[in-house]
Amino acid sequence: MAFCNLSRRKPDIINPKLKLRHVSCDLSSQGQVLSALLEIQDFLGREVPEGRVLLINNSGFGIYCRFPEPGTDQHLEMVDVNIRAVVHLTASLLPVIKARGGAIMTVASTAAFQPTPFLATYGATKAFVLHWSLALNEELRGTGVSALAVCPGPTSTDFFRRAGLKEGSVPNMFGETSEKVVMASLRALAAGRSMVVSGWKNKVMAALASKLPKPLVARMARIALARYRMKRAES
Repeated sequence: MAFCNLSRRKPDIINPKLKLRHVSCDLSSQGQVLSALLEIQDFLGREVPEGRVLLINNSGFGIYCRFPEPGTDQHLEMVDVNIRAVVHLTASLLPVIKARGGAIMTVASTAAFQPTPFLATYGATKAFVLHWSLALNEELRGTGVSALAVCPGPTSTDFFRRAGLKEGSVPNMFGETSEKVVMASLRALAAGRSMVVSGWKNKVMAALASKLPKPLVARMARIALARYRMKRAES
């Protein structure tokens, strides 16, 4: 089994038995994504010429602020990373995935189920990812390839620091470890599901947000999210 990681920084994984290729890439740069794709396709052709392929679209970030703070460029970068790169990578690698069999796992969020004031652009990008992945899964029926949308709630990663929130400002009652999210995702993938919301509390919140009128959900989300204290993320 071999793994290819595409991100700005190399993952902190030390395992000599793990066949891992790291491809350094800024996913907000279309040129870097193109170059990285060539390296990935070469890696698959030369070092892993056979076997099923699992594409995991996991990179993404958010900004907690009043739009368009802290600047329009940051929001456009978010759209590039959260949407453009996902579509670009999937479209480019789909032919080899179809030829060899496999799946496409894309990380959305529970934010995809409702408008998210103060995280307006982020929530909208995740709504795109969720609906795009569900539609893609239907298009792929009968091809031997499936698509899974993963919708975690607050997770123990660097997301909140990158978004500009103080540690502890987001309540952890809906939070999960990244390991739990991974296990829920793999179980859903093995079961052939098209979507998974990890954690029963997050499932309840997502179901309520989906059924209530969107203007009401937006108002409720504004009240909840306005309580979070902001802090400039450390570099």
